[in-house]
Formats: sequence, structure tokens, C-alpha cells
Amino acid sequence: MSGAYDEYAMSDETTDSFWEVGNYKRTVKRIEDGHRLCNDMMSCIQERAKIEKSYAQQLTDWSKRWRQLVERGPQYGTLERAWVALMTEAEKVSDLHQEVKNNLVNEDLEKVKNWQKEAYHKQMMGGFKETKEAEEGFRKAQKPWAKKLKELETAKKTYHMSCKEEKIASTREANSKGEASVTSDQQKKLQEKLDKCKNDVQKAKEKYEKSLDELSKCTPQYMENMEVVFEQCQQFEEKRLNFLREVLVDIKRHLNLTESQSYATVYRELERTIASASAQEDLKWFSNVHGPGMHMNWPQFEEFNPELGHHINKKEKMKRNHDGVMLTQITHGIDPGTPQTSSRGSVSSYEKNQQYSAEWSDDEPPAAQTASESNGGGNPFEEESKGVRVRALYDYDGQEQDELTFKAGEELTKLEDEDEQGWCKGRLDSGQRGLYPANYVEPV
Repeated sequence: MSGAYDEYAMSDETTDSFWEVGNYKRTVKRIEDGHRLCNDMMSCIQERAKIEKSYAQQLTDWSKRWRQLVERGPQYGTLERAWVALMTEAEKVSDLHQEVKNNLVNEDLEKVKNWQKEAYHKQMMGGFKETKEAEEGFRKAQKPWAKKLKELETAKKTYHMSCKEEKIASTREANSKGEASVTSDQQKKLQEKLDKCKNDVQKAKEKYEKSLDELSKCTPQYMENMEVVFEQCQQFEEKRLNFLREVLVDIKRHLNLTESQSYATVYRELERTIASASAQEDLKWFSNVHGPGMHMNWPQFEEFNPELGHHINKKEKMKRNHDGVMLTQITHGIDPGTPQTSSRGSVSSYEKNQQYSAEWSDDEPPAAQTASESNGGGNPFEEESKGVRVRALYDYDGQEQDELTFKAGEELTKLEDEDEQGWCKGRLDSGQRGLYPANYVEPV
């Protein structure tokens, strides 16, 4: 009997099997998990789309800034075109990444959203129709078997308890035979108790075996019904798995720019432009425009003509200087809508030297000319009276000693109108005077 009792104790351990009562709930929960995973996929796509958009914008900003710096800088000729081609590449790649962002949001994200809406149907009371159907299917399939199992557990418990009682009665009856204090009547009652327990054990065993037999007969139908509902859940999950795999393939296709002909063309054009750069061609151009190859009106004897004035005033000299070809003016135009500077750190000193050398004459030495230029050619108090208050639109860090530094929103006084290079002369509230880009401010 002790072996039967030990068997009962071991059977209390659960196996966590699908066939255990209620364990089908993990399969039902998978339906809700599938809906949540669709949400996760959409969040994943949205985050990647934001990255693509941000990268595209950074490429555009970088390209715009460096196109201005290169085109206004001292680089010239075919090498300048090759350098600027890097900015063109960035702009085109920016467009491609913006297109990737659009494909992710407008195609992939919408595809998942629409599929989720068609596959999962929310109920008024919460949850999904598909979850409820699976839950009801499993419960219906399991109910008859669960009822038989409950009866079996009751019969098993009764049988094991009877065995326990029988074992206790047997022990008492055996011990009473060796004790002199136990009367014959007591001995007889113990024997009767033992016989009754044995009889109860037999009856409980028969009932237990009968319940087990009934459960065994019910099990095949139970397994068949459960497998039918499980297979329906499997088919639903298979659709989700295949769909999300298909979405991942689409995402890969949109992200993989190496398969795009447009992307390959960008770098073929960049390579062709860089390869076309020629040092000899650029040197020849510079020699003709700024070197010995330039035309020169060599001095010749001129007869005096009283009707012609031979004195060239400062304004005319400035005009003549600007009418000449400047090194920084041989490149392309700049977008007027973008804040522009002339990258004075690498260019302005050259431009100023060009102006000073062009304006030099026996009538006015370079030092005097420079002093006159820096003072605005007049009384500084007149500048203050003519000054116009302006407000900075952007931060600007002066690159040279004669340039101002200010922050966006800061107010200053404009002392002179914009020159042909796009610079204004102004004064900060601290009293410092200098140059600044005209399109970095607006009137107050």
C-alpha cells in the first residue's frame, strides 16, 4: 500500500504541458502578442525614418555651408568644380535618403498598420475577436475532458486516503497483539476496523480505476478537438510571421541604396568630375586671369588735353577696382536666401590687399588710404548720426580683427551700407567697430 501512496505524492508534480488544463492560454496570449509586435514593428520603422530624415537634413546643411565656403574661397578652376562636386553628391544623396524616409513611412508603415487593422478586430468590451474565438474553442474542447479529470482526481484522492487509513489500522491491529493491556473486545474491534478499511480500499480502487478508464477513453477526442483549435491559431500566427517577414524584405529593399541606379549614378558623376580636374588647366587659367598672361595697358605718352581731368578720385578708383576680375568672383552664384559670408578667414585679406594695391597712387600713400578707409572717409560723429539700428538674425564669429562678433537677437548700429562683396560696417553697443555680413541682420 505504501507504494501506491508514494505514487500519489509524485503525481502532484505538474508537467506544464499544453495538455494540462488551462495551459492553452499561452497560445491564446500569442494572438495579443502578435498585435503588440505589429505596433513594435511600426515604432521601429518610424524611428528609422526619423534617422533617415535627420541624416538627409544634415547632408543638406553641410552641403549648403561648404558650397558657399568653397565658391567664395580662393580655390579656382577645375579643382574647385571637383571640390564643389562633393556638395552636389551630398545634395543628391540627401534626396535619396529623404526618399528612403518617405518609403518607410508611406509604404512600409502604412502596410503594417492596414494589415494589423484587417487581422485584429477589437471588441467593445476590450480584447480582440480572434482572442475570444480561440479562448472559447479551447475551453469547449477541454471542458468534457477537464470534467472527467476532476472526477479522476477525486477518486484518486479517495483511494489514497483509504490506503492511508488501512495502513494505520493495520499497524494498530499488529501492535495490539503484543500488548497485554488490550482486551479481546478491543482486539476484535481493531480487527473489524482493519477489515472495513480493506473493504473501503478495494471499493475506492475500483472507482479510481473506473474513472481512469473513462478519462482514457475521452482523451483521444479531447486531443483531436484541442489540435483543431490549435491548428487554427497556428494558421493565424503563420500569416503574421509571413507578413512581417515580407515587410522586412520591403524595408531592406528601401534601405539598400546600393541597388538603386540613382545612387550609383551619383558616384559615377562624382568620380568623373574629380577625374576631370587638371592642375595644368587651372595654372594656365590663373596665369591668363591674374598672372603674366593678363592684358596690360602699358604707359604711353599722352598729350595734354585741358578738357579731360587727369585726377582720379577715390570713388572712381574703387569702381575701377570692382570692375576688374576678382579671384573670388569666378565661381557660381550663391543662393540669396541663405546667410552668406565670404569666408574672410581665407579670402578677405587677399581682397583687401587687392583693393589697396589697386588704389595706391602718388597722390595718396597706402597707409593714408588705409586710415581713410577704416575711418569711413569722414567724421566718425557723422557715422553715428547716420547709423541705423539692426538686429542679428544669426550668430556670427568674426574671422579677422576688423570683423565683429555677435549673437542672434543682439542689436547693433549699421554705419555704412552694404558693399559689393556683401559686407556692412557697423558698431556694437560696446563701441567696437568692424565689418559683418549684410544678410546676417535685419532692420529693427
